[in-house]
Amino acid sequence: MIEKIPFFQGLNEEDLAKLEAISVVKKYKKGEFLFIEGEEPKWLIFLISGSVKLYKTTANGKEIFIHQLAPMNFVAEVVNFENIVYPASAIFTISGEVLKINYEKFAAEFLIKPEICMKFLKSMSEKIRITTNLLHQELILSSEEKVAKFILDHEDLFNELKHTKISSILNMTPETFSRILNKFKTNGLVKLDEKNQILEKDVGGLQEIYSYWKLISNKYFYLLKEKIYIFFDSIHLKFS
Repeated sequence: MIEKIPFFQGLNEEDLAKLEAISVVKKYKKGEFLFIEGEEPKWLIFLISGSVKLYKTTANGKEIFIHQLAPMNFVAEVVNFENIVYPASAIFTISGEVLKINYEKFAAEFLIKPEICMKFLKSMSEKIRITTNLLHQELILSSEEKVAKFILDHEDLFNELKHTKISSILNMTPETFSRILNKFKTNGLVKLDEKNQILEKDVGGLQEIYSYWKLISNKYFYLLKEKIYIFFDSIHLKFS
């Protein structure tokens, strides 16, 4: 099982045996929680199959969508590295299974290996990017900018998902999403067929709507490079 996971390919038989000894595979059904916001992490979790939704719940009960995790990815590994509680909840939207790894032993025996350390670092940097995107989306982007960005970045999801689901992902009401979409259609920014799938889109016009977002994103990636070097140094200091 473990040897088939791309992240661990390249490990020799001895290391694979060590990893297997500190790991357990667990299956989850659709609707089961992987963890709940506020819980302390007991394992380093790797999603083998299925799909997991990460979300936060506000004080008034509103659900804020964060990310949909696909297989062959670590889940919230930053909490293990930083030794903090889970800042969000994770629930299976498609039944699957995970590999649960004893993090303390993994850190002591595997994060000292450069190839594993760098892969783990890249995985954490991706989670930082996702979190930063969410913060920018919620704090900076207007509702129109959110919809424009979603159409440009996720045309496949736009064509696949119901509009009520998209509005939930963008953390806006279905009425607001519908109003903005109608405005885009009226202004010639997007053309849909009878099934609400995109036939045409004005890429330039949509990009203009969230041009400020693009400026912020470029600045972010420069900062992310610095974060990568800082994480790399801290890992070696922590486990050397």
